[in-house]
Amino acid sequence: MLYAGMDVHKRFCQIIVCTKEGEVVKKGRIKTDEKEIREFFYGLKNVKVAIEASANYSYIVDALAKEGYEVLVAHPLRTRAIAEAKIKSDKIDAKILADLARGNLIPTSWIPPKEIRELRDLVRQRIFLVKQRTKIKNKIHAELIKRGIECRGNIFTKAGKEWLHSLKIPAIETYLSIMEKLEEEIKKMDKRLKEEEKKFEEVKLLKSIPGVSTFSALVILAEIGDVNRFPDEKKTFSYAGLVPSVHKSGDRVYYGHITKQGSKYLRWILVECARIHVRKCDSKITEFYRKLRRKGKHENVAIIGAARKLLQTIYYMLKKGESFHS
Repeated sequence: MLYAGMDVHKRFCQIIVCTKEGEVVKKGRIKTDEKEIREFFYGLKNVKVAIEASANYSYIVDALAKEGYEVLVAHPLRTRAIAEAKIKSDKIDAKILADLARGNLIPTSWIPPKEIRELRDLVRQRIFLVKQRTKIKNKIHAELIKRGIECRGNIFTKAGKEWLHSLKIPAIETYLSIMEKLEEEIKKMDKRLKEEEKKFEEVKLLKSIPGVSTFSALVILAEIGDVNRFPDEKKTFSYAGLVPSVHKSGDRVYYGHITKQGSKYLRWILVECARIHVRKCDSKITEFYRKLRRKGKHENVAIIGAARKLLQTIYYMLKKGESFHS
């Protein structure tokens, strides 16, 4: 067995291949290009390749897997912590990845199948576009405030936009033009997501939860992927960053704010769904939320608790293939 470490950058990769004993078999710096990566590994058999999770790792993993190599995607934070403890280095380069791989010390990240990666890209693009639209709306409000123009109600309805155009303010005209284009792209995205919905049976299960829309269900599914990769519900809580940070001092343990590690998209959508759910449905989730509020917990703390309870429900629904029942 050979062990390779790949330090992948935007334009180049640093690769090193070692034996089990640490003897360097091959090393080099190549362009971050699928063809060059295949050429580098050509002729090498039985190789375990370690690569740090990054923005451009997906197509490299696919290319290596297609050639029959075992690929380990290293979790960046945990890999760095192990490197500091075992190798006294906080820089995760190709050599360290190879050393950790041959020592079986790589804390791996789950590699989503292609269909889940594509779904993730779609829902995250839509989230981005909606955020940009919100920024534009805020800019328009700022222009009105700057000029002392009072507005009532929703100014982004058809009638509201006509009123904004009637003001003939150049800056607002520009923002309205940008917003119109964003809305066109969001509509296109929604059509594509409607088609994606048909591919996943789990979406129907998730939509049975009051407060979970089609888009919310797709985001949840895209971020969780295969629920069976989590051995228990607590692992999903950690993945969503919905667990408290823990600080130990001597015999004392202090619990702080939630860690906010893991998937920010999953955490965000769960909180949004929980807000709607506790207003619409009398369920165990809502009961838990009300219990926290009666104890004097802040609204945000109670909603985080409800979001965690919602995730627990989702975990078992997906595990058992059952619809929601309060």
